[in-house]
Amino acid sequence: MAYIEGHARDQALLLPASVEDYVAADSPVRFIDAFVDDLDLGEAGFHRSRPKATGRPGYDPGDMLKLYLYGYLNRVRSSRRLEAEAARNLELIWLLRGLRPDYKTIADFRRDNRSAFKAVFRAFVVLCRKLDLFGRELLAVDGTRLKAVNNPARNFSRDKLARYIAAADERLEGYIAEMDAIDRGEDGHAPGRSGALAAKIARVRERRQAQEAMLHELNASGESQISLTDPDARAMVTGRKTTVGYNAQVAVDAKHKLIVEQHVTNAGTDMGLLAPTAGAAKDALDVEQIDVVADMGYYKGEDIEACEANGITPFVARPRRGSAIANGRFSKDLFRYDAEADAYHCPGGRTLDISYRAVTRGHANIQYSNPAACSDCAIKLNCTSSRWRRINRWENEAVLDRMAARLVARPDILAVRRETVEHPFGSIKQWMNQGAFLMRGLEKVRAEFSLTALAYNLRRAITLIGVPGLIRAVQA
Repeated sequence: MAYIEGHARDQALLLPASVEDYVAADSPVRFIDAFVDDLDLGEAGFHRSRPKATGRPGYDPGDMLKLYLYGYLNRVRSSRRLEAEAARNLELIWLLRGLRPDYKTIADFRRDNRSAFKAVFRAFVVLCRKLDLFGRELLAVDGTRLKAVNNPARNFSRDKLARYIAAADERLEGYIAEMDAIDRGEDGHAPGRSGALAAKIARVRERRQAQEAMLHELNASGESQISLTDPDARAMVTGRKTTVGYNAQVAVDAKHKLIVEQHVTNAGTDMGLLAPTAGAAKDALDVEQIDVVADMGYYKGEDIEACEANGITPFVARPRRGSAIANGRFSKDLFRYDAEADAYHCPGGRTLDISYRAVTRGHANIQYSNPAACSDCAIKLNCTSSRWRRINRWENEAVLDRMAARLVARPDILAVRRETVEHPFGSIKQWMNQGAFLMRGLEKVRAEFSLTALAYNLRRAITLIGVPGLIRAVQA
C-alpha cells in the first residue's frame, strides 16, 4: 500500500487570496490586535505614540507592542527570533500586516519603552475586572528568584573579595619566595622557571588590584555586593542554592489564579514587601477590604501593621526561629501573654513582668523576666541556659497576636496560598520557559517581567472565556 504523498514543490497552487483566511476566528492574535488598538499608548507612556510631521517615518509603537505580546504569549522573547517569526509566521504576518522590523529595532523598542509595559499589564487587569474574573476576596503574595544575565563568578561581596585578596597575597608570597630561591641558585629550582614565575606574579598582582578596587568601591557605595555584567543583580539564596538574579513579587487572586500586581526588586528577602505588594493589588481591584496570605518569609511586625491600617487583613505564619528553638528549649509560643496584666505566664506557671524597655533603630521592644522565679524552677534546663529567661515583645505585638488568632480560626488558608501562588510561578518557569531574564538592569528587567505576567494572564483568560469573549469585552 502506498504512503500518503504531498504535492510537487514546483506545482502551481490555488491558495486563498487573503492572509485573513489563514487566521482562525478564535486565534489569540485577533484579541491582541483588538486589545492594543483600544489602548491609549500615549497615556501608557510609549515613545512616538503620535507620528512626527517631519523626518523619516518609524514603526507604529502599537505594531511593535503587538509583536512582543504575541512573542511572549508563544514563548518567543528574543528579538532575533521575533525578527525571523515576523517573516515566516502567518499569524504574525496577519497581525503586523506584512511589516518586518529588524532585530535591533525590536530590541530598542523594549528598551526605550521599559517604563510603559507596566501600564499595559494594568490595562489588562482592568479588563479582567470588567469580566468578573477576580474574586476580590483573597490574595496570595509570594516571590520567586529569577536568574539575571550575570554569572555567579562575576558577583562579589566584601567577604568574597577579602578572601580572594588574602589568597592572592598568599600566592604572591610563595612565588616571590621561589624567585628568591632561584636567584640564590638553590638545588631543585631551575633557572628557566624564573620567566614563568614573573608572568604569574604579574597576573596575580593585576587581578588583586582589580579586586582591591572593587572592595574600595563597595565600601564607598555602602552596597553589600557588586555584579560586573548586570550591576543591579544580586546574589540570593534559594534553598541550598545561591542565584545571582532578581526577586519577582506577585499578588495572585484566589478565584482564577490571575496575577493582580507584580513588580521586581533586587532585595534578597521578601521581608518588608507584603504591604506594598498587597496594597497595590488592593488598589487595582478597587476594594475597601481584602484578605492576603503569604508565607513566613513575609513575617515582619511593621509590615503586618501597615497592612491592617490599609484595609488588608494579613495571614502570615510565624517562623520558628531563635536560639531557644535551635537549642531544643521552650519557644516563645509556649509563653502566654496576658494583655490585661501586661505580663507573660511561663510553662512553669510563673509570671514574667516588665524588666526594661529599649528602642533600637526606631523599633520599640519590651523585655519581660523574673530572675527570682527562674532561680528555683524545676524545668529551667528546658527553658534557658542563662541565669534566667528573657522574653522580648515588640511594642505593637498585639497586631501579631490578632493574626495568630486568625490563623487558628482558618488553618486551611496556608494551603490555599500554596496552590494559588505556585500556579503562576510554575507556569512562568516551566511552561513559558522564563526562569531567567534576557535584559540587564532593574528597570529593563521590570519591563520584561511585566510582559511575562501579562502573557500568563492572557493565556489564563483565553482558557477561561475564550478569544471571542475577550474581543467582545474590548469592543463593548
